[in-house]
Amino acid sequence: MKTLRLVLCLLALLTGLPAAHAQVVTAQPASFRETDPVTLTFDATQGNAELANFTGDVYIWTGVVTNLSANNTQWRHVKSPAFNQADPAALMTRDATNPNLYRITLTPRTFYPVPANEQILRLGMIFKNADGTKVGRGPAGDIFIDVAQNVFDVKFTNPVPSGSPELVVQNTPFSVTGTSAIPATLTLTLNGVQVAQQTNATSITANVTVTQAGANTLRLTASNGTTSAFTELQLQTRPAVTVAALPAGANKDGITYLAGGTSVILSLTAPNKEFVYAIGEFNNWQLTDATFMNRTPQTDAANGRWWVQINGLTPGQEYAYQYLVNGTQRIADPYTDKVLDPNNDRFIPADTYPGLKAYPAGQTGIVSVLQTNQTAYQWTTTGFQKPKRTDLVVYELLARDFVARHDYQTLRDTLNYLQRLGVNAIELMPFNEFEGNDSWGYNPSFYFAPDKYYGTKNELKRFIDECHRRGIAVIMDMVLNHSCGQSPMVQMYFDGGNPSTDSPWFNRTATHPFNVCYDFNHESEYTKYFVQKVTDYWIQEYKIDGYRFDLSKGFTQVNSGNNVGLWGQYDQSRINIWKNIYDKLLLQDPNVYCILEHFADNSEEKVLADYGMMLWGNMTHNYNEATMGYVSTSNLSGAYHGARNFTLPHLVTYMESHDEERQMYKNITFGNQANPAHDVKNLTTALARSEAATAFFFAVPGPKMVWQFGEVGYDVNIDFNGRTGMKPIRWNYYQEPARRKLYDVYRAMIALKKAEPVFETGTFTQNVSGGTKSIHLTDPSLSVTVVGNFDVTTQSINPEFQRTGKWYNYLTGDSIIVANTTTPLTLQPGQYTVYTSRRIVPPSYIITASKRRQDAAALQLLLAPNPANTQATVSYQLPAPAPVTVTVTNLLGATVRTLPAARQSAGPHSLQVPIADLANGVYLLRLTTGEQTQTRRLVVQH
Repeated sequence: MKTLRLVLCLLALLTGLPAAHAQVVTAQPASFRETDPVTLTFDATQGNAELANFTGDVYIWTGVVTNLSANNTQWRHVKSPAFNQADPAALMTRDATNPNLYRITLTPRTFYPVPANEQILRLGMIFKNADGTKVGRGPAGDIFIDVAQNVFDVKFTNPVPSGSPELVVQNTPFSVTGTSAIPATLTLTLNGVQVAQQTNATSITANVTVTQAGANTLRLTASNGTTSAFTELQLQTRPAVTVAALPAGANKDGITYLAGGTSVILSLTAPNKEFVYAIGEFNNWQLTDATFMNRTPQTDAANGRWWVQINGLTPGQEYAYQYLVNGTQRIADPYTDKVLDPNNDRFIPADTYPGLKAYPAGQTGIVSVLQTNQTAYQWTTTGFQKPKRTDLVVYELLARDFVARHDYQTLRDTLNYLQRLGVNAIELMPFNEFEGNDSWGYNPSFYFAPDKYYGTKNELKRFIDECHRRGIAVIMDMVLNHSCGQSPMVQMYFDGGNPSTDSPWFNRTATHPFNVCYDFNHESEYTKYFVQKVTDYWIQEYKIDGYRFDLSKGFTQVNSGNNVGLWGQYDQSRINIWKNIYDKLLLQDPNVYCILEHFADNSEEKVLADYGMMLWGNMTHNYNEATMGYVSTSNLSGAYHGARNFTLPHLVTYMESHDEERQMYKNITFGNQANPAHDVKNLTTALARSEAATAFFFAVPGPKMVWQFGEVGYDVNIDFNGRTGMKPIRWNYYQEPARRKLYDVYRAMIALKKAEPVFETGTFTQNVSGGTKSIHLTDPSLSVTVVGNFDVTTQSINPEFQRTGKWYNYLTGDSIIVANTTTPLTLQPGQYTVYTSRRIVPPSYIITASKRRQDAAALQLLLAPNPANTQATVSYQLPAPAPVTVTVTNLLGATVRTLPAARQSAGPHSLQVPIADLANGVYLLRLTTGEQTQTRRLVVQH
């Protein structure tokens, strides 16, 4: 993840913190009455930053909180006539020197249509473009500015009024501070009895003790002899905290559903907090003794955990709830599997998330949801076996930019396309709840809840289930380097714009460069527990096959500041952190994929790779230099794990990822035009050169990754509509002949890689540093030679064939006779060939346009079921009469089954292959007819 992704997750400030509003909106003067003019300044780079660097007009969308509002955040008397219209009276003025600052001057009493008998307490606001399609908000949604109620602007600053009674313990002193905008005599009274007084002062601080149970009134009065004003703070006594261990079977964070469906236990880790209430629809959002939470003993392993049992629930009913921490801070449950968002849920279409529960009226902030007696999803695919790492072809995609409806149901409908391409793993960009709807997902807030923008949790499970049925693994892009401002764990411990020093999970400031949002401390036991619970959960609940961990190099407490070089140096503490995470993953799934976006010193990556983790191998620059025709900087050797001294093939190499510019865009924008007869900026030429890169890319052993639509030459600039903004969806590219040809090369090379053991067990050599490049793979059953000319002029190359004799052009079906293995080949600019020592028919046999017409005549081979236990059926179609031989070999090359050879007529045929006596494992089934051979992997599983 790169620093440019900052737009996704600016340093969010939180609800209930006065400093939060000042950084998004400031008022001048800071203290103003409803009859005073005030200038509001909006900083578009703060809050959700959706209007950052926006060039159009910006309008304030605003209302007021009055004495008649239902709570301290309910707007009344909204100024503008319609949200999707421009209101000239609400137009902001852009600053002359800083285009991200906007100002408006108004007098509340005349600007808002508020009746004379109604008192303005606060201004509420957000900011938008003319039609409301872009909205600037505070980090927790609406932005509020308090309005002074008198010339003194007398107010309590500790505790800060929240609109609800302040909860205090009876007979226990607590500190109170009040302020005045001008010097005055300040007097504190409790239930009419003076507690403290300060003359000619702008602030007063005193210890107050409430002796009366129930409701109490604390008043702060300011007087200058002729004029006086006051404000009041309502106090409510609360129970003393009960210390009690969690009940058996509920020793975890989050929700424990109890038998019967009428009770749950809620548990929240919040060390050093004074008290916590559970509030929600189960108690009408009231502070009741029954939902006042117990604290576990300080000697308990789960130090700082709060819990309560909620009874009387209706089985199957959804209940919204929150935690009220220390009587002032409302947060959602960090472990909830569903949240309701008052700002963003309304923009989720009903066909994406049918029957979404309405946000509870009168509440504020994100709420969590619980539901007893949920109907469990019935998985239809059992016994799924993950593809071997050496065979892994990962397709990275962002549902938002892949299918127009951006939901799992539609994404499931694309699996035919992806299966035909040959990918055997799909890596979904982050889909746990992130901030807003329109996002890459690297701004996470809730880690156990699928983001509703993509659909329901059962649709996600149905998608994974169908992937598994088709033999496709699902990898989750997981962001655990940082979390953003809507995270309850961030909100509970926050001070002055950063996590507080007593945060159990987060560093006050990041220990490394390129951090966004708030940096996890991965040496904290609290973070270790959280990470394990998150990663266990998606494997257990959703059958996720593995994770790609974003910004894994950030999992360190070694402070490198902004020194990128220091950050990347060998870090044993970071290695220890990752070994611990990986060891925990293996307890859940011994075959789990653990892929790191690490980019640290190779010595560190080697340790992690040899331990069993896989590392992202960014080869975008090198392959793209080759496709553009700039050969001096196109060394492809780093795509091979052996070139990096890895013992195991644990390098997930890619030519494109979500983070990198699109190869085809650079080809047609910056391609080499030195040879007018071979202009790389020409689309057809550029696509053909990407075919060559594809052949070399998949010829290298080890796992590979493809970015969505790269197989059809997606050519939209990554910065179109902003780097992380929505991109055009180009399914029509598949129908264009030159792009379809590139797709077919992808498909054919993926099939070759997965089918032939030479890519796993053979010897591998490469000469890929110059304009002409070659790759050689050899094992007893097959030799492969790949040659290509990435220059823009004709070149010759020594092919160094592994043997003399007949060689087959895998991608065209042609063949050559090699009498001398070193006789040079002449290659035109961009020309490439994949030669095999025996004929192998790719799934899309004909690549050239002239050959494509023969596709129907090519040998087609299907094998089902696969895996199989007693017998497998081989189905094929012969274009002409031919002798047919079917053999089954193990991976050591030994033949374990041969069907009688027979000459068969043209047309469709099928054969039964008995396998009941074969041991469980992977075998190779080969069907040979004349000079054509096709091989399929056969999995025997009894």
